[in-house]
Amino acid sequence: MKRLLALLAALPLLIGASEPRLVPDVSDTRIDIAYSFTGAELLLFGAILYPGGRPPTPDTDVVVVIKGPSEPLLVREKAKIAGIWVNHASERFRSVPSFYAVATSRPLDRLVSPRTAAIYEIGIGNLLLSPANGSSAKEQARFERGLIELKRNSGLYAEHVGAVSVREGVLYRALIAIPARVPIGNYTAETYLIRNGRIVAVATREIAIGKSGFERFIANAAEQHPLAYGLTAIGLSLLLGWLAALGFARARR
Repeated sequence: MKRLLALLAALPLLIGASEPRLVPDVSDTRIDIAYSFTGAELLLFGAILYPGGRPPTPDTDVVVVIKGPSEPLLVREKAKIAGIWVNHASERFRSVPSFYAVATSRPLDRLVSPRTAAIYEIGIGNLLLSPANGSSAKEQARFERGLIELKRNSGLYAEHVGAVSVREGVLYRALIAIPARVPIGNYTAETYLIRNGRIVAVATREIAIGKSGFERFIANAAEQHPLAYGLTAIGLSLLLGWLAALGFARARR
């Protein structure tokens, strides 16, 4: 009986040891945004370790997801009334990833089932945006489509099918573009190892995106000293306006 209990206790460890393991890495764990920042390319790479020296399996696929910090968001819909564009309706979402990019070795629908993709939120269409207004399901779906379209058009949401290359079932790499307007914050790079439609390993790396140089000084000043920052901004605006008026007055003479 004791041996049976010991075997049952060790069974999860034995099962876990029989699966491959991911060793991921990224080219940059921190991306600094300066005034001249025009975007970046992030390289995600790593190795697949097979236990017991087993040979690599040929049907191994990899999915990489980069997700930015989530934030509440209010989406407004405009309508043209009497020739004037006004806010017509709105929907509030509790948790919207500020950035989301997914790269796959093959089309996602060939890798995992829709249920698995929804559980792990793999793919833009599987993001849980958490509508908060309590409107109808049809209305929520309409606003979700509009939100995703806006994010896609701004380059903040992207899907890269076939962008992950797996070499000899051991080494993998993917190159994902980071747009110039990327929000700052702490990001996660999640790597999923998939075999026979099942996720067998998951690994995560952290990425920090922040401002540097003068932009960082301004951002810190606005956050730590909001009153002084506001007064300084008003003073500079008045000064620049006065200098512009003085220049126009001299030009007219």
